[in-house]
Amino acid sequence: MDHLFEPYERLIRIIVGDKEFLVPDNNLLLRQLSYVAPDISAGRYCWNGECRYCEVSYRTSARGTDQAALSCRLKGQEGMRVTKLALEMRYNMAEALAAAPKARE
Repeated sequence: MDHLFEPYERLIRIIVGDKEFLVPDNNLLLRQLSYVAPDISAGRYCWNGECRYCEVSYRTSARGTDQAALSCRLKGQEGMRVTKLALEMRYNMAEALAAAPKARE
């Protein structure tokens, strides 16, 4: 599955809801999430920003304000907190979210 990802040097920590994940740096958020939830690769995403099935709300700091974005257009960053996932993403990530450890603050 590594052929799906841009070259990366390390795994970075991101938080989705209240769960913590390690994902490859230097990749778009949707691709990063497919690293921990392979069902995303088989989802109904267009990967070019037209379908909006990958819309998220996120913060880059603990006290920051939520911003909306398409995860197929946004590179995930160390410490990023995804606060809202589109329905398709929640469906494809259900198993990964259930199994992931709670985020440490």
